[in-house]
Amino acid sequence: MDKKRLYCFDFDGTLTSHDTLLAFIAYVHGGFKLFMTLLRFSPQLVAMKLRLYPNWVVKQRVFSHLFRGMSLEEFNRHCRDFAASDGHLIRPRARTSLHSLLAGGNRVVVISASVENWVRPFFEAMDDGKDIVFLCTQVETRDGLLTGRFLTANCYGSEKVNRLRAILSAPRERYFIIAYGDSRGDRELLSYADEGHYKPFRR
Repeated sequence: MDKKRLYCFDFDGTLTSHDTLLAFIAYVHGGFKLFMTLLRFSPQLVAMKLRLYPNWVVKQRVFSHLFRGMSLEEFNRHCRDFAASDGHLIRPRARTSLHSLLAGGNRVVVISASVENWVRPFFEAMDDGKDIVFLCTQVETRDGLLTGRFLTANCYGSEKVNRLRAILSAPRERYFIIAYGDSRGDRELLSYADEGHYKPFRR
């Protein structure tokens, strides 16, 4: 029995050369405000690096501080403009690989803790992104405004596997999963895959 091939990519650091949250903040608010925000949240950031503070809590607090109250329309406009301006963040070898996979009709999944609103536009030039499934962070809105909170669990570690399992339309054994990652947040995904690639696009 032929297995369905599924290509699963982490976004930040794997497909991109830099963390897109920080790049997005700098794009929207400028480098100085990014610096002041990092300074303000430095105790939590240090605790996070020491694994004493949850990654998602810090991320949500930073996001809330900077984007709470912004209209979804304005936020989405920033996301589209950011992807258009900073498309160079996609690693050249990653872009080539994605184009090849999509041209071959393969199913591609992007699994990321980054916000889907700014992740998705990076792929619109690649077959309009219509053959790509996005499993990313969703933002909460109320009356058309960002609340600063996230709707979904932090897509990190085992949550990446949980999100992937949720979209499988057939038993796991009917798939051949190829995964790409670059950090400890991708370990569970790489272990779950039939074929794992760690930091594959850096040469």
